[in-house]
Parts: sequence; C-alpha cells; structure tokens
Amino acid sequence: MRFFWLFVFSVSSLILLGGSSKYIDNPDKDKLLIEVITYVMQRGHYDPKDIDDTFSEHVFNNFIQGIDGQHRFFLQSDINNLRRYKDQIDDQIRVSDVSFFNLTYDRLIARMGQVKEFYGELLVNPFDFSEKDSINLNFEEIPYAITLNGLKDLWRKRFKLSTLEYYSDLVEQEDFEKEKDSAYQVKSKIVLEEEARLKTRENIANYFDVFDEVERKDWFSIYVNSITLQFDPHSNYFAPDDKDKFDQNISGKFEGIGARLQKKDQVVKIVEVIVGGPVWKAKALEVGDVIIKVAQKDKDAIEIGPMRLSDAVKLIKGPKGTQVFLTVRRVSGIIEEVVIKRDVVELEESYAKSSIIHKNGKSYGLIQLPKFYIDFKDQKGRNAASDVKKELESLKKRNVSGIIVDLRNNGGGSLKTVVDITGFFIEEGPVVQVKSTGGEKDVLYDEDSSIVWDGSLVIMVNEFSASASEILAAALQDYKRAIILGSKKTFGKGTVQNIIDLNRIISGGTHGDLGAVKITTDKFYRINGGSTQLEGVRSDIILKNQYSYIEMGENDQDNPLPWDRIEPVYYKQWGKQANHDYTLNQSAKRLKDNPYIQLVEQQARRIEAQQDDYVYTLNYEDYLIERAANKKISEEFSVLKDYKSDLNFEWIPDSRVLIDDVVEEKKVRWIEVLQKDFYISEAVSILEDLNIDLKNYPLAQIKK
Repeated sequence: MRFFWLFVFSVSSLILLGGSSKYIDNPDKDKLLIEVITYVMQRGHYDPKDIDDTFSEHVFNNFIQGIDGQHRFFLQSDINNLRRYKDQIDDQIRVSDVSFFNLTYDRLIARMGQVKEFYGELLVNPFDFSEKDSINLNFEEIPYAITLNGLKDLWRKRFKLSTLEYYSDLVEQEDFEKEKDSAYQVKSKIVLEEEARLKTRENIANYFDVFDEVERKDWFSIYVNSITLQFDPHSNYFAPDDKDKFDQNISGKFEGIGARLQKKDQVVKIVEVIVGGPVWKAKALEVGDVIIKVAQKDKDAIEIGPMRLSDAVKLIKGPKGTQVFLTVRRVSGIIEEVVIKRDVVELEESYAKSSIIHKNGKSYGLIQLPKFYIDFKDQKGRNAASDVKKELESLKKRNVSGIIVDLRNNGGGSLKTVVDITGFFIEEGPVVQVKSTGGEKDVLYDEDSSIVWDGSLVIMVNEFSASASEILAAALQDYKRAIILGSKKTFGKGTVQNIIDLNRIISGGTHGDLGAVKITTDKFYRINGGSTQLEGVRSDIILKNQYSYIEMGENDQDNPLPWDRIEPVYYKQWGKQANHDYTLNQSAKRLKDNPYIQLVEQQARRIEAQQDDYVYTLNYEDYLIERAANKKISEEFSVLKDYKSDLNFEWIPDSRVLIDDVVEEKKVRWIEVLQKDFYISEAVSILEDLNIDLKNYPLAQIKK
C-alpha cells in the first residue's frame, strides 16, 4: 500500500478542545499551499478526481456556501460576477493561482463593511409584532438579495425574529414576577420591546466583533477545504492549530464542555455527549439539541449558526471552572438557556465498561464500547481490544448466559483493535478486506483459533455507529455469529483516512508550518465482498428511534465515495446457533404492537416534519401559539423518558480506578440510564430467545 494505515477515523465532527483555524503567517505562501495540497490529493487519494470544469463548479459552490451560506452579505450581482470564475478555478488550481479567492475575499469584506454600517438603523424604530409577517430561512431555495435595500430587508426580518424571541421571554418573566409578587410593577410592552431590541443590537455587535478577529488566512483555509472536500467528505485540510487539536483528541484528554458538535446547513448540533464530561454531569444537553447562541458570564449571547464551527468552539471553550451560557433548541422544539461549568474531560470515561443484567434468575453481560481506542505512542497502554477481553473474561467468571456489546454512537477508531475484538467471538478467519490507493487489496485475519466467548451474542448499533464499528458488526453478521440490533442501518463510512504532514512534502524549512491534510487512502469491504460505504450495516432487528426518518449518515454528506463490491473471501459461518430465525420472528412479534415503539414512531415522524419547516412567524400571537403547540407535543413524548425496565443491573467496578464519590455517582447515573433504555430490554429478550432449547418446544408453538 502507498500509505501505512492503522487508524480508521471517526465520523467527521469536532470535539470542543479549543483553538482557532490558522495555518501560516504569510499570505504569500497561499500558492505554495495550493500546490502541495493538489499534489498530495491527486497522488495519494483513494479515488483521485479530475480537476476539470465540473470540479471547478463544485469548488465554487462549496466555497460560496462556506462563507455566506445564509445570504447575509452577498448580493445576486456579486454572485453573478463571481460566477465568471466557476469554470476557471480548475485552471487556477493547476498553476497555483488564487485570483478567484482574492476577488471573493475582497468582495466579502466590502459587503460585510456595508452591513456593519447600516445594521444600526434597522434597530432604531420599534418592531410591530401585531403584523402578519414571516421569514423563510431555507437558503437552498431563496435567492440572494437583488439590491442593497433587499439585503437590508432580509437583515430587518432577522432582527425582528431575534427580538421577538427576546421579547416573548421578557413578557413571560414579567408574568412570573407578577405571579410571585402581586405588588410587582409590570413593565409596559413598549419598554419590553425596547429592551429586547437592545439585546438584539448588542448581540449583532458582538457577532461582528468576532468576525473582526477572523483573518484572511482563516478565510483561505475555508477555500482550501472547498478543494479537498471535492474528493470526499472525510478529506480535510488541517491548519497547524487544527492539527494540534486533532492530536490532542487522539491522546485522550482535553478541556471543554464534553460534547461533540457537527455543523450542517448553518446549524450547530450536538452529536455526542461524552460520558464523564461537564455536559454529562449536569445532564444539560442531549444528542440532537441545537446550540443557537453562546454567552460568557455578564456578557450578551452571540449567535453561532453563521460561524465556522472552529470559531463557535472558541466561544464555547474556556478555562476549567468558568461558566458558559448556551441558548439551545431542544429536539422537541423548546428553546432554553443552559449553563455549563467547563472542566477537563478525561478519556477514562470513554473506555470499555461492563454491567451484569439480572432477569428471571439468570444473568447477562453488557459491554459498552464508546470507541475503538488505542495509544500508538504507548503499545503497552490501554486499548479497546485488551479492555474488551478483560471485560469478557470477567463476565464469564460470573456465568452470564449471553452478552450484549453496545456500539451505539461509536464513531470508529483503531482498525487493529477491531480485528482483535472480532477474533474473541470466532475461530480464526478473515475479518475485513482493505483496498488501497492504487488498487492493492489486503485481507486482515484473526489468526488466533481460541475463542474468548462462544455463547449467545447481540451487537447494538444506531445511525452513529460508524467506520470501525461497522467492520465489527458486519463481520459478526456475515459469520452469523451475532444478532445485530438497532437502527435500520449504520452510518455508512467505509473509508480509511491517514494524516499527511505537508511540511514533509517540501524540502527545507523556510516555508513555515503548512499544516496537514487528512486524506482518504483506503476503502474497506466485508468478507462477503460488499462495501459498508453508504450502505452501512443493516440491522437484523430494527428498532425505531427519534432519528429514524432523518438522513444522518454518509448518504447525507457531500461527495461520498460510491458503494461497490469486490470478490468475497472464504469464510465459514458459525454453526452453533440453531434458533437464529426463531429469535428474529419472536422479536418482530414483541415489537409489532408495543406502545413504546409506536410512540417513538410518532416522535420520529414529528421530528421529520420539523426538518422541512423553514418558515418562522414574526407575529407575536402566532409565535405564542406555535410555542404552546411545541410544548404540548414535547409533553406528550415526555412519557418516553419515564420508561423503566424491570431489569436489575449490577455494576462491575474497574480495579484500575479508585472508587471515590465521583466514580460512585457515575455508577449510579449509568445504572439509571441502563434501566431507562428500552433497547437493552429488547436485547436481553433476544438473548433469552437465542438460549431457548427448541427441542423442548412443540413445533406448533415455535411457528406461532
């Protein structure tokens, strides 16, 4: 293989580590960076692209979207003028010309200056919330403003929406104060509107203060990524600070709030809450919540939707012990402020851990594996494979009757640990096929004939189970070794990335730090020949969840590599599970009319409908009606959080961790989460069915 691979990287997202996007101090080196990036991408990428007019147009669209996706600054005339270059960017790339970037950057800065000059006048006069008015924020369909007056009107409506939200909160607070104290003098609606408008003005001023700190090289970094992302969604340019941040992530310790964010369509969304982090401790956020604004103590909130994710992170990060104030929109539609105390997030909480589940006089094991971790710098350090083996051996000593491996939200990690873990459940044989840049194919085998666990096995997955998780689930499914339980399919990331230090491409050290590029160099395939790319792994038993009707996987990314198939390798299926089909049928019967699943289905449909609603009212009465409706719906689905199984969970302490009050609290919290997890209840029922001796059951009863 052209590149040495060891690591299958996680779903593209960003952990709140801190640090801004910067790469070199001298803008004159832009041409050098373009030249080096192009060289590496064309020669090292798994599926090199022709840099032609089609490529050029995609770079154009991607860059414009990246710098003004919400139509805040450019006019249609600007776009028309810049569009002259849509078929010329490829020619410029070949000769390391950055004329298109320079022109676009200059025009953007000029328009931003104009907006800074006129936005104040839009907030002088009171807003009339009795008017029947609305704003459409579907930027994929609405055109750019034709004139400067049209741009002003768009900003006016944005300000009115923001002020309406502030105003409604202030009115609600006044009502609360009056209810608490009958002597309280309620402020007039005129005063409240003025206060709300002032908050909007302060917020937009802070917004532009942040933009004033963004340098030319930061915008150029967006342009470079508009080029790399044309190859596939996981090939990214890392400026020096970003590379350091990435390395810090892999090392396993960082400061932040303990949440993983992803930005798409100008929306910053929580895609993972890191166990043990500040968010987890405070029960403050959950997957799917959207962060709208960020504020520091005693300062006004700043809207982060229009920002790059790295700039939003700069606002959210901060020293240990300080507070950050987040305005979030819950999955239910409710908007509220959340206060989080920043802290150091330890990777210890992301290691494998296990629990004993007691039901009907029998015991079952649960292993939760958040990621396939490994420390490349310390081969004797902890890794996912050795830890999972330890948990398996511990569960065996407790005579469990079946084991559940929970890979939900596991975005990937070390490929080596995947092969090792698969080997714990099968006799020696192939685990995954890897095809590299240039077409070379390799098959990774489990060469150890010993089996750590040969009993019944369930693998739990969801839409966020990606990359390395999909290799494990696919292999055990192909061997017919385990029942795969979860969402309709997993994420669908069937590619491998490597980090290339761009400074090693250029001889000499006078060019400064150019940063690095994460480049897709390999594609992996199941042992049956099919790729997990786009297709993912389809569950044997499907359990609906709130994201069931939202595209959240590789299919929803830009420029994903296609699905394909190669020759399968020889493997022998596991022959010790006679009632596989019986188990699938029994689960289908249980789930068909289950009221919990039916309510989850309704919730998923509700969330699906909300995804297509881009029109927001600017009328106060209509706003109250919508908010009340959202609150009512939220309350209807709140019963899902009240679910509690009849299972008893026993925590297995880690001998390597000192038991203190914090650890004890984490244990209690984890057990509470497990007891409220319907999907674990179904997994245990599946294990029960797998263990049934069908010889003792009448044929007629089995067929029912």
